[in-house]
Amino acid sequence: MKNHSLWRDAFGRLFQDKWAVASFIIVIAYSLVAILSAMGLIAYDWAREVGGSNLPPSAEHYFGTDIFGRDVLSKVIRGTQIAMSVGLATSLIAIPIGVILGAFAGYFGGWVDDLITWLYTTFSSIPNIMLLISITMILGKGLFAVYVALGATSWVNLCRLIRGEVMKHKEREYVQAAGAIGGGHFRKLFKHILPNVTHIIIINTSLQFQIAIKSEVILSYLGLGVQGEPSWGTMIDDAKLELSRGVWWQLAGATLAMFVIVLAFNLLGDALRDSLDPKLKGK
Repeated sequence: MKNHSLWRDAFGRLFQDKWAVASFIIVIAYSLVAILSAMGLIAYDWAREVGGSNLPPSAEHYFGTDIFGRDVLSKVIRGTQIAMSVGLATSLIAIPIGVILGAFAGYFGGWVDDLITWLYTTFSSIPNIMLLISITMILGKGLFAVYVALGATSWVNLCRLIRGEVMKHKEREYVQAAGAIGGGHFRKLFKHILPNVTHIIIINTSLQFQIAIKSEVILSYLGLGVQGEPSWGTMIDDAKLELSRGVWWQLAGATLAMFVIVLAFNLLGDALRDSLDPKLKGK
């Protein structure tokens, strides 16, 4: 009951922050757009020619059309689906890896800690963009390669954080009491310690989303990401040749969509940090 009260108080503080609430609403709205697009209910005909080439924004086409006469707004919506799917898939891959490795390193120590510390130190010593490019070139271009590349490189910070927290918690009285009544290592780790570091996982998930979205845009801009679909990165890449002709709306649509969701995740991550860990509030 006490733990339930702490969570209720934390989310009470969160929803008193108007910026956090606004950011949460934006994230939900983007998620709904992505789901509807994936179901084929909106933007399913993004590749269809709907007007002339490079028509400016108007009441009929709010973000104008591209060089092939396709509706830019539909492409932005389709790009939202790709961006949110990349954030979700990356989190589903990276978070379990980071949590499990960090928990084992912090709890068992010794050679296990040395091995895992060496592993994440090696990963973190390689420039992230170079590692991403290398993995996508090995796996081949496409969305699956983006999922794997980002998931395989995004667990390091969470692993380091979980390791440090588990090292602190494993010496506390409630863990020693669990061992005294016969609790094994895995019971103490997964039933008693990890639930007490859940706030770190929640905060990291919100930050992981926006990092994954920005990384996908960079990879797609470089031609190593999404193929055959209008991600925000490919739209920005296409728009670089249009600017000299005064065609700015495709670039504006993609960058605006990316800016809003990245800002929302950043604000939400800060608010989650402050509400779930009040010691950091105001720092």
